[in-house]
Amino acid sequence: MAITIFSIMIVLLLLGFPMMIPLIIGAFVGFYSLFGGMGQLETMVQQMMAGIRPASLIAVPMFIFAADIMTRGQSAGRLINLVMSFVGHLRGGLAVSTAAACTMFGAVSGSTQATVVAIGSPLRPRMLKAGYNDSFILALIVNSSDIAFLIPPSIGMIIYGVVSNTSIAELFIAGVGPGILILILFSIYSWIYAVRNRVPTEERASWGERLVAVRDALWPLGFPVIIIGGIYGGIFSPTEAAAACVLYAILLEMVVFRELDFKGLYETAKSTGLITAVVFILVAAGAAFSWVISFAQIPQQILAGIGIDQMGQIGVLVVISIAFFIGCMFVDPIVVILVLVPIFAPVVQAVGLDPVLVGTIITLQVAIGSATPPFGCDIFTAIAVFKRPYMDVIRGTPPFILILLCVSAALIFFPQIALFLRDLAFR
Repeated sequence: MAITIFSIMIVLLLLGFPMMIPLIIGAFVGFYSLFGGMGQLETMVQQMMAGIRPASLIAVPMFIFAADIMTRGQSAGRLINLVMSFVGHLRGGLAVSTAAACTMFGAVSGSTQATVVAIGSPLRPRMLKAGYNDSFILALIVNSSDIAFLIPPSIGMIIYGVVSNTSIAELFIAGVGPGILILILFSIYSWIYAVRNRVPTEERASWGERLVAVRDALWPLGFPVIIIGGIYGGIFSPTEAAAACVLYAILLEMVVFRELDFKGLYETAKSTGLITAVVFILVAAGAAFSWVISFAQIPQQILAGIGIDQMGQIGVLVVISIAFFIGCMFVDPIVVILVLVPIFAPVVQAVGLDPVLVGTIITLQVAIGSATPPFGCDIFTAIAVFKRPYMDVIRGTPPFILILLCVSAALIFFPQIALFLRDLAFR
């Protein structure tokens, strides 16, 4: 049955159907094979509804909505100016500023694609003017957006937490260490690139200009305070923090900055609604599909076939990393999480791995795969936003992917990179 289901899904994907269709058809074929006839459609629908019932999922559209509001307003620009005022004059400072701005915007959006749009759109022309090669610029923007998947809030971590029943608050704090490490390594590589290619430096900002940039960025910097301070201060749950972010974003862009009017808010809400509909259909279909493969014991068959039950914790983490990395090179990250997490859940529990560590590694691999050829979704976001050919976007990616894979290996062998802050906050 497993071969039949996956074969049908692959054929539908190759025919160009959106991912929700293969998931729903795969789940339907599974229910039909297991129970026969059409009578179990009701059970399938029940499983789909159960998949979108967890209250934690409300945070997903909330964070998407807040990110969309900020992208249309001034928040992203003010964060960019803040970073530029302090490091823009260094060798490679503009590239470092881009990576840092992606990190800071990730701390208020949780979306890699929103980060590509919000940070890449204003900074790419500046970097081109400064003498950076376009392939380097595009690769830097696409791969730096991965940090947004790790720095809280992270939509990928929310989906993983719901699917695996893992604390989202613990996942959020565990993503901070790897996210900062990636930023440092990207900054070092940017400096090396600038030195080797003799990229000229920017003019140093005066302390007066820096103070103005800090003052202007104080309001946008309230987002991570609300999210991180609210959650770990015991004021908000992650879902409540997402709702507070939406309210804060509306007040900021409509009242304080007066950048957004009611018509713009309506258009933003409509866009968020369309994205949310797709996400929730995927989550519902994935829940039904996961129930089928779990009931049929397909995960046990697959894992037994590769001998993962005889591996230790490191071996299991390596297999998980490879599976998620390859999966996201071809398929949407949310789908990969929904399909693969239930498959690996039994062995993760059997070998005694910390689900928060596993979730952090999975989130990183999902982020890397999203920016990796041939079909990483962030690549196509960059193609659409910057109107550049596919090969131009991917040409400069290998060094960044190598850095990200090194961080993945470091997480496997040195888990405290992710777990130190979690243990400090919750243990």
